[in-house]
Amino acid sequence: MQLAQKASGVRPAQKSGARAARPSVCRKAVVCKAQSSLGQKLASVGAAAMLSLGALGAPAIASEFDILGEPTPTSNYFIDDASVLSKATRQDINKRLKLLEIQTGYRVEVVTVRRLEFETDAFAFADKVLENWYPTAEAGKDKGLLLVVTASKEGAVTGGAGFTGAVGDDLIDSIISTNIPIFTEEEKYNQTVVSAVERLEAKLLGNPVPEAPVRNEQNRERTYRTKEETEKSRNVTSTVVGTLLLIAVVVPMLQYYGYTARD
Repeated sequence: MQLAQKASGVRPAQKSGARAARPSVCRKAVVCKAQSSLGQKLASVGAAAMLSLGALGAPAIASEFDILGEPTPTSNYFIDDASVLSKATRQDINKRLKLLEIQTGYRVEVVTVRRLEFETDAFAFADKVLENWYPTAEAGKDKGLLLVVTASKEGAVTGGAGFTGAVGDDLIDSIISTNIPIFTEEEKYNQTVVSAVERLEAKLLGNPVPEAPVRNEQNRERTYRTKEETEKSRNVTSTVVGTLLLIAVVVPMLQYYGYTARD
């Protein structure tokens, strides 16, 4: 039978449903492909949104954790995370603090940061930074840190027992209550750091410590007169007016009297 069919050129009949199955498979493939494409797009949008949110929150988070994650300083004596120090200021404090460490053994670091998000207390954050760099009390004994927070216009001066004992509470209080707030309010960040370093340097070297800066109180000129000034001016005006009226009346009378007396 099979040979007869092959010889006569008649092809065997295809199984029913074979063609019907193919369109069904194609539709499923198209639907799956479309769903997969849609899923990829949604995932991409979600990932982009997460990255955008992360980018917005990253600077504040990275600022603090980057500083806490910094290795123990060796060459430089500053971390200008807020990017407010000029090249000249960086070179100056590096030179000053390196020489200070050679002469006295006290190492002072300068750190600037824009804001504190997690540890909002400047002294607590400064202590954490030093603890990360010098984990033991002996290692951090003669180490000090000057912190300036630019957004809140505040800062801290802290350090090990040897450093704080040599500097003294009075100078530390003076720096955080005068040098830092006065100059940061005027956004003079270079002067903030340099003036504080100069005072710490002088104290640790045993030299006379520069005086604390004084806030410049701008005297506003009065554009109005006081009550006393108004009354005084009014009295003067009345006197002048009265005198002029008297002259205006008396002088013509005297002239008239002179003319009539002559006749």
